[in-house]
Order: sequence, then C-alpha cells, then structure tokens
Amino acid sequence: MRTLTAPMFSIQRARERAFFDHGWLQTYHSFSFAEYDDPENTQWGALRVFNDDTVAPAQGFPPHQHRDMEIVTYVLDGELVHEDSMGNRGVVGPGGVQFMSAGTGVRHSEFNNSAERPLHFVQMWVLPGSTGQPPSYGQMAFERVERFNRWLYVASGQDSIDAPIALTQHATLGVARIEDAMVVHEFARERYGFLFVADGVVEANGETLQRGDAVRLFDVARLGVKGHGELVLWDVPGAAA
Repeated sequence: MRTLTAPMFSIQRARERAFFDHGWLQTYHSFSFAEYDDPENTQWGALRVFNDDTVAPAQGFPPHQHRDMEIVTYVLDGELVHEDSMGNRGVVGPGGVQFMSAGTGVRHSEFNNSAERPLHFVQMWVLPGSTGQPPSYGQMAFERVERFNRWLYVASGQDSIDAPIALTQHATLGVARIEDAMVVHEFARERYGFLFVADGVVEANGETLQRGDAVRLFDVARLGVKGHGELVLWDVPGAAA
C-alpha cells in the first residue's frame, strides 16, 4: 500500500472485488487474501482483510491456524458456530459479533450451524497494536434497535470511543442499519476509513452505493451516509501505527 499524502475518497464497486466460488463457499475479497494476490491492494491502513462470505448449509472452515492478528466477524444472516484450541465454543446469530485476538497462536474452526439455510457474514482482520500476547476469544449479541439509524460502535482500541469489545489496535468498528435516515462519523486527521454496504442503496458524501460497494477514505474529516441499508465502517490508523 502506497503512502498517502492527500485526502482520498475512492469507491470500490462490488464487481471489482476478487470473487471465488468454492462450491460450499462463495467469497469476495476486498484485499489480497489466499489465492488473490495483488501487491497494489494488500490492505487499507491497519485493516488487512475484509471478506464477504456465504457458506452453504452444514459446511464451513475446518480447524486452521492464526497468529498475531485481530479478527472480527459480523454475522449478517444465519448462525455461525465457532470452536477453538482454547476450548471455546459458541454460536453467533444475525447482528452478532465474534472476535478473536490470535496473539501467539490459536487454531479454530467456523461452520454454518444450519443444515438448511446459508450463512452470510463479513470477516475482518486488523493488524494488532501489540504482538506476543496470549490469544483470546469472545462473542456478543446485539439487538437491531441498537444499530437502527445510528452507529453502534462494537469494537475499538481508541480511548475516545466507548465500545464493548476492546482491540489492541487504535481502530474502531461500527455497524448501522439505516431506513430513510442519515448517520455521520467524524475522523481525526490522517485516519483511514473503510465503509462497506452489506445491503441496500445509500449515498455516502453524495456518492451512490449499492450492495457490495465500499468506500476507502483517507484524511476525510466527515462521512455522512443516508438512505436504506446495512453498513459496516472501520476507522483505522496507518499500517505502522
């Protein structure tokens, strides 16, 4: 990722993402991941991975290893089952968040809890603020009303943001469901922003976005989003912060 020196507001359309159909998994990658390798598109600030995944009924990811990464999964539809090498097991439903600091290393699996319905979620990786820490896991359920026509800040490592999930990185994750309303987020100087439209049609700073579209921002003071849709927003520092 090149070093930015001027404000940026760049749209990534849904069709511009890398797409892979594995049969049991349909996945869109906003950044380089697995078999998708683009040296010009490796991350956005400290946001390293943003995958939009749909998993077939009774299918999922078998046990695999992670290290030194903060991983947050936001469930859009269906139920996600998590198991890991620390002995944790949990089911996360729509609007719920699963979070894991991989730290010195952890193995986990993720499966669709339903034998009839697909599972749809976004999984996001953030570079950690510190390394060499023991791994940890947690999950939280949120009611729709908590994010209805407002930003619900669910995870953060910024002192100025009150969020129930703590990150080691100075980053913040917000989600919102808007219906004929506007939500606003203000960024500090030289921060990176990533807005994803999971569903609906909205306007972000006057630009029309639809399902699967995203905006990458740098050093933009204010983001206003209006319309109808399900939104996911990251406010992150540069990669080295």
